[in-house]
Amino acid sequence: MRRRALLSTLVLHAALVLGALVTLTPLLWMVSASFMSPGESNSFPPRLLPRIPTLQNYVDLFTRLNLARYLLNSTVVAVSATLISLVINSMAGYAFAKLRFVGRERVFHVLLAALVIPGQVGMLPLFLLLKSMGLVNTMAGVVVPFMAGIFGIFMIRQYAMSIPDDLLDAARVDGADEYRIFWNIVIPVIQPILVTLAVFTFLSAWNDFMWPLIVLSDDAKYTLPVALASLSGEHVQDTGLMMAGSVLTVLPVVVLFIVLQRAYIRGVMMGSVKG
Repeated sequence: MRRRALLSTLVLHAALVLGALVTLTPLLWMVSASFMSPGESNSFPPRLLPRIPTLQNYVDLFTRLNLARYLLNSTVVAVSATLISLVINSMAGYAFAKLRFVGRERVFHVLLAALVIPGQVGMLPLFLLLKSMGLVNTMAGVVVPFMAGIFGIFMIRQYAMSIPDDLLDAARVDGADEYRIFWNIVIPVIQPILVTLAVFTFLSAWNDFMWPLIVLSDDAKYTLPVALASLSGEHVQDTGLMMAGSVLTVLPVVVLFIVLQRAYIRGVMMGSVKG
């Protein structure tokens, strides 16, 4: 019996290691190719490591292609979208969870039903709305779709349902208004799920390609994914240069996840239990 359990454990770990290698190999080659000299990454069979590592691809990105501007644009969009989303989604989620108003459940059910509608369906109406507001080809226009999301409201609402009503009622009896209750009591309690939502929103805004491509027409305002896609046509044979740009695109989100992974996982797990 113990022998069979040991064998099944070994098979499981071998499968996990194999899956990890399959997942990580393209990423590791991307990093390796970014340090290769021009043309070396296009050789056949593909080289796994550069002959002589060089930083020339990264230098070219910031000198010839002005990647610093696109990096700044993506940072502004992702950080702004994350902060605004946390404020709006947390308020809405708390309201649906704990505040009593007419039609609360019906409105929430309508929002949940809207989750089945693909996001691409709403792009044209949203673009026309932003055009009428004069927000096309602006950073604010890129941020708008991330300001509030049904999934974010749902996450906050499910987590906030676990807050005891007696705690909130006691604060009201002591004279605290709803604003103070929200910021001093609710926000500290739902902090784990806020971190999870922040990671989700930042990743979505940072990696988004379709919406910035639609709403932006000025090259100087492009975000990193759009800029890299436009560069691929001009430097289609320069794989090392494109891999260096991809590394700079992936690196911030990887660092963010590593820093916040404990709070992120705790928020997901606690939210699933409390939901």
